[in-house]
Parts: sequence; structure tokens; C-alpha cells
Amino acid sequence: MIIRSATMNVMTRAAQKAGRALVRDFGEVEQLQVSRKGPADFVSTADKKAEKILRDELLKGRPDYSLLMEESGGHEGKDPDRRFIVDPLDGTTNFLHGLPHWAVSVGYEERGELVAGVIFDPIKDELFWAERGKGAYLNDRRIRVSGRRRLSDAVVATGIPHLGIQEGEGQAQFLRRLEKAMASCAGVRRWGTASLDLAYVAAGRYDAFWERGLSAWDVAAGVVIVREAGGFALDSKGKTFKLDAPDILAVNDSLQKPLVDMLRAAG
Repeated sequence: MIIRSATMNVMTRAAQKAGRALVRDFGEVEQLQVSRKGPADFVSTADKKAEKILRDELLKGRPDYSLLMEESGGHEGKDPDRRFIVDPLDGTTNFLHGLPHWAVSVGYEERGELVAGVIFDPIKDELFWAERGKGAYLNDRRIRVSGRRRLSDAVVATGIPHLGIQEGEGQAQFLRRLEKAMASCAGVRRWGTASLDLAYVAAGRYDAFWERGLSAWDVAAGVVIVREAGGFALDSKGKTFKLDAPDILAVNDSLQKPLVDMLRAAG
């Protein structure tokens, strides 16, 4: 029998409630009012509404906890040592283009350590979740990272720089990394939702994922889920991933060294 902590239950309920609201708006995506935050970075009324639902639900369950949210930023509660890190709609561009691949992500941090995470894909009704020391799950099924040992058998995921993001050397570095991955791996995928990329590594669907320039709310939940599924969350130099790291690599044990070596070789 799977026993979730009270805090995990709060996180799960909040993510599912926000996800249900997003599904309703996804059915009317053409009518959404959309404003620009920056080049190729959109925010919709659905995004803001989902964030409000998450904020209200999380603080109802844990009123003293702090929050870090993509749209509204930080909120320091009475207990600064406990913090939810929230992305109300990861994959906004997919959402606004009618692509059914996006998620709600809620990470939980205690005294600077990531200890729990929930990633909810309401379109597929897939809830990825983990708590430190309790394993990782997809709905109620235990998940593990893949057991593949050779890059030539591996399917890896990444994020591609786009307009206004990682211009100049960032794009050049990505192209060098992509060239090496194309020459070494069985396939490279880019689906545009980092939280689900991490969840898919945890579930063994991808063998690895790397990306540069992500924010804390993109990865906080996924890092916990990958680790509890037996994987590693690193930076491109092979050091343990921190929320302020410039890039992330999620990978199983066997492919850890060859992928770190590949990323290092690309600069």
C-alpha cells in the first residue's frame, strides 16, 4: 500500500485542481487572451488562473509555507525553510498551439533541499510524484529509470534554443552538443516541456535529458522524481545539480559518464 505524506496530498490535490481548470481552457485555446512577456515567451489567462488555484490550494493546506511561482515570483511565509516551487503551466507554447503536451509542476523544498515533487499531465491523466526516500511513481505504479548501458541504444531529450533565448554562444554550444548526440545516440527528441522530459527519464521512456537555461520551477519537481527513480540529476560537468546551476543533465547510472563526457567535449 502506497502511503503519501500529508504535504504530498496537499501538492497532489493542488496540481490536479489546476490541471482540470487548464483542460477546460485548452478546449477553447483559440479564444484565450494572450499577452507577450518577451520574445517567444507567452503568458495566457489560463496560466494566471492556474497559478492562482495552486497558490490558494497550497496555502490553504500549508498556510505558513513560502512559495516561488513562475508568474508572481516569491512569497515568503512565516516558515521560510519550507517552500513550494511551482510552474502552473509548463509547456505554455505547446498549450497555446493546441499541442497536448504540457503539465503542472510542484516541487517542495525543506531547508534548501528538494524533498518532494509532483508533475501532472492532465491530458494523459498521468501523475508523476516522488518523496525523498519513498521511491517514484506514475499514478500508483512504481517507476525506475531505464537500464540501457550504451549511448548507441539511448533515446535522449533536450531543449532547443529559440527566439530571444540563449542567443550567440548559447546557440553555438547547443549545436555542438546536438551534433555529438546525433552521432552517438539512437535518437534525440524535443517536446518542449522540461518537467515532462524529467518525468519521462524517471519512467524510463527517455534514457537522458539535458537542457541549458532552465528556471527553478521548471526542474524542482522533476529532480526529486528522477533521483527517487534511481537516476541522477547533474550539471553538464557531472556535479550534483543545484537549482541555480546553468544547465541540467538527468540520466541513469550507466550513461552518466559517457553523457557528461559528450557535453564537456562540446564545450
